[in-house]
Amino acid sequence: MKTELKTFADVHKVLEGFISPPHHTRVYTLDTMRTLMHALGDPQNKVRVVHVAGTSGKTSTAYYIAALLRAAGEKVGLTVSPHVDEVNERVQIDLVPLPEAVFCSELSEFLRLIATVPVHPSYFELLVAFAYWEFVRQGVSYAVVEVGVGGLLDGTNVINRADKVCVITDIGLDHVQILGSTLGEIAAQKAGIIQKENHIWMYRQSDEVMTPIHARCTEKQAQLHELAPTDMASTFSFLPLFQQRNFGLAQAVVAFIRTRDGAQPLDDAALQQAAQVAIPARMEVRTVGNKTVILDGAHNPQKLHTLVTSIAERYPQQPIATLASFVQGRGYSLDENVQELAHISSVIIGTSFHTAQDARHDSTDPATITAACARAGMPAKMITDPVRAFQALLDRPEPIVLVTGSFYLLNFIRPLLSAT
Repeated sequence: MKTELKTFADVHKVLEGFISPPHHTRVYTLDTMRTLMHALGDPQNKVRVVHVAGTSGKTSTAYYIAALLRAAGEKVGLTVSPHVDEVNERVQIDLVPLPEAVFCSELSEFLRLIATVPVHPSYFELLVAFAYWEFVRQGVSYAVVEVGVGGLLDGTNVINRADKVCVITDIGLDHVQILGSTLGEIAAQKAGIIQKENHIWMYRQSDEVMTPIHARCTEKQAQLHELAPTDMASTFSFLPLFQQRNFGLAQAVVAFIRTRDGAQPLDDAALQQAAQVAIPARMEVRTVGNKTVILDGAHNPQKLHTLVTSIAERYPQQPIATLASFVQGRGYSLDENVQELAHISSVIIGTSFHTAQDARHDSTDPATITAACARAGMPAKMITDPVRAFQALLDRPEPIVLVTGSFYLLNFIRPLLSAT
């Protein structure tokens, strides 16, 4: 294995060896991660961790928690997935991804270190282990860790510290082929991050969601803090509606941490600073010529409903053209996705993508998107190549255009905006 990595291209080539082959059925256990982390000296247990699970809003909430801790003067590690632009987004220090040279050098050393460990981690497991290891090397005060899929058997779930703070964002139907087909089953998987004597923060949700979470808290002698939604519009009205909700949860979490750790609460200036953090592809607004371009990786009905509501509030009654593509085989309803987008879209362009990140991902056939649009009475067209599809979107007369449906689609689109 080449371990003298110099560029991100070298990194991607090496990481290909950790991607499961097509049609591989993965058995989810923590055995590989536990072996790997033990061989590394269990770095995940050498830093205070905020562990973030959920269906909708977990990446944004993780960014906001990291930003609030940073605004308080703490050195903060952050790991999120999937990455939007480049793999180094998965290892951030003070909200800055490791520079290419540093990322390559550190990953080279890490790969040499684990070369003799008798396990073969997945792409995701490798990068999570690398993040934990790097956070200790960097001497962070806190690590904010976003769960990949679920929680109970997710590769991040190897922390054994009573002072771990758990955060559970809004739960909906997603990854049903892995996590279960009901909200209760999915909530039980998310609750799996809760360990003995942890504190857990979340908004109160339906009884179907809360029941397994209460049960896990009782089992683990953990303390659950349930929040009611609060009106933050007077202070953070510049945030989209769903981000106001995410920031409110992050604010409560960090206020608890500051009090627990004997630190001063954040003042208004620090809160405002943290709320300004740039979160890639979460209702991200860019300008191309005379077009307003909105980028968001919403990919299921729950996420799309939240996005559409926020866009309608921010751009009422304005015509919007949409470019969309969705990952194949996720188990969500394509018809429901289209119905959500139809509330704000004058046309939907369906496109496709093929990529390898964590695993190999193919999009649904764009013809299935146009068929769903036809069933919804929604004007649509199909352009298979995502770059040509984006150009066609920009050529539309609508002043506002939306690109959504998958972060993997944005891997192709966002680089086109890098110079704007």
